Amino acid sequence: MSMNYSFEYIDIILLAMIAGFIFLRLRGILGKRTGFEGKPPAQFDKILKEAVVKQTSKKNEVFDEIAQKEFLKGARIAYETIITDFSDNDNKITNSKPLLNEDIYNQFNEALKERSSRGHHAEITFIGINSAVIKEHKKVDKILNVTVDFIAEVITCIKDKNKKIISGDPEKIKKIYDTWVFSRDITSVNPNWQLVDTLT
Repeated sequence: MSMNYSFEYIDIILLAMIAGFIFLRLRGILGKRTGFEGKPPAQFDKILKEAVVKQTSKKNEVFDEIAQKEFLKGARIAYETIITDFSDNDNKITNSKPLLNEDIYNQFNEALKERSSRGHHAEITFIGINSAVIKEHKKVDKILNVTVDFIAEVITCIKDKNKKIISGDPEKIKKIYDTWVFSRDITSVNPNWQLVDTLT
């Protein structure tokens, strides 16, 4: 065996020793792999989910000035969506259905069925919301109810099947006043509010 080949083998042995040393050092620092690596144990996963729910619930219980401002932003969008959906010409609740609890949805749906049975349909142009003010907020057990006074402007009218105007004026801006109650379960991870009552 030549001297060159001897040096090559020595280099390979030295490299293997260095690699082994580095592996042992890393193993000592990082620890051994376990069967749970990359996937938390079921018990830990359950505790983690419970902690998230508790943290969310605790956060939702706080309805301070910041939370109220954020709520009103959503309430304005919900109000316009519901008013427009109820007053358009298809006589159906579509876009706003997730924003209504079961009782309110049924009330609106029955009113639209009656309108449709008469051969009437509505037309609306939503101009905008002048004001949206929280009248009161009250927590009952795990449910938070928020009452909001709305003042808005719309152009709306009701027409029959011959397009004759039954009520309203398609060229006149009308100011409307509504007091609505929104509700949500503060223990739920679902952030959505629903309309649960219309007081005016």
